[in-house]
Amino acid sequence: MVTTDTLRSAVLEALLDVAPDVDTSTLDAALPFRDQFDFDSMDQLNFVVSLHKRLGVDVPETDYPQLATLAGCVDYLSRARGGS
Repeated sequence: MVTTDTLRSAVLEALLDVAPDVDTSTLDAALPFRDQFDFDSMDQLNFVVSLHKRLGVDVPETDYPQLATLAGCVDYLSRARGGS
């Protein structure tokens, strides 16, 4: 079973794949990534690809807005992987 902490770690690792200069310890889980650091639409696409590689979750483009925050990512991935 994948825990919330495991998902959070995977999201942060995927984020660092795309934006290696981000200080993940200072991220506000509720604020959109693009409000906290330079994160454009190409970064978003690469981030989703990295999440797919790490977790095997397919994310349709229509769901990308749900991955705008750390909390949103963890919630979305938990549901996508059959969690609560």
